[in-house]
Amino acid sequence: MNHLGLPVRDAGRSVAFYERYFGFDPATAQRYPDGTVIVRDADGFDLALHAVEEVGEPPAFLHFGFWLPAAADVRALLSRLEADGVEVVERYDGPGMTSFKCLDPDGHRVEAYWEPPATAA
Repeated sequence: MNHLGLPVRDAGRSVAFYERYFGFDPATAQRYPDGTVIVRDADGFDLALHAVEEVGEPPAFLHFGFWLPAAADVRALLSRLEADGVEVVERYDGPGMTSFKCLDPDGHRVEAYWEPPATAA
């Protein structure tokens, strides 16, 4: 997968959120006549943020995630988000996985997680 499209009420606010917490580069932002803003991270993943007046409530299971290289990285990001008052809706910190889900400015569930690489059977 190379990109994800999300409905947002304020593309600038969403770009700032994804820059601050997930490494998206606002210098890569491309604006389109229909109100969509596409912004890219260092891995080449694009978020297509499409301006809408209302963002509906997504099903609770619907989310997307960012893998981080260490459990400590997940915990550090969680601390930053909580300090900034971002709503965290789920968390898990166990031996085989460390993760949390937070809400972006439009209520989309975003997961940050670490789990060890799978080993071949």
